Amino acid sequence: MTTNAARTARIALVGDRSPNVVSHTRIPGLLDALVERDLLVLDAYWIPSEDAGDADAVRGFDAVWVVPGSPYRSEAGVLAAIRTAREAGIPFLGTCAGFQHALLEYARDVCGLTRAAHAENDPDADDLLIEPLACSLVDHAGVVNVEPGSLARSVIGSERTVERYFCAYGPARHLDTLRAHGLRFSGHDESGQVRIAELPGHPFFLATLFQPELSGDGSRPHPVVRALARAAVEHAGRGARQSS
Repeated sequence: MTTNAARTARIALVGDRSPNVVSHTRIPGLLDALVERDLLVLDAYWIPSEDAGDADAVRGFDAVWVVPGSPYRSEAGVLAAIRTAREAGIPFLGTCAGFQHALLEYARDVCGLTRAAHAENDPDADDLLIEPLACSLVDHAGVVNVEPGSLARSVIGSERTVERYFCAYGPARHLDTLRAHGLRFSGHDESGQVRIAELPGHPFFLATLFQPELSGDGSRPHPVVRALARAAVEHAGRGARQSS
């Protein structure tokens, strides 16, 4: 298949790239597969967490993907990138730690829970939004039930999916407050624990505690990754039309 008709977008991969993080090693192959299978070209730039706090670090990109690999070297940098994507309407995906930090940013900057914390970064904090899971999900697969009428359902295409994790932390407190301020929890495990979050009204804002990067053998991008790519090229198209 040729790429002559491929659509191109710029994506910021926010996180501290490491050959020891399996999801990081999978991403280049996933980007190649998007070109071959979907004619979607994502021109990817890795942005370390310490650089992500700069005012324009992710502004101007067509998508922001906060990748796994916590603890990040700069929590503040990651939160700043998420806030920019949320406020500027840039398509956003947060996976694993990206999911956790998307909730943390929303709790602090939208809900006013300024003391909300992540136990991995600040274990002695008195208001832990993200706490150690009762049962670690490191190297674990589990069922996720996806709500009808949600972005997640339209992306995944089914009401039930089995996903892979590499995670030991998840949301514990203030979920009703996050819901009241507009965040939607659209995927849960079989015990009702939150596994997917999204932001209605945003062009594309999705966060998963599971890692779609780990789906299959890496040759077929997970539907969540394909959906981010489509949202990114649509964003790039809108920008091109506005500037013409």
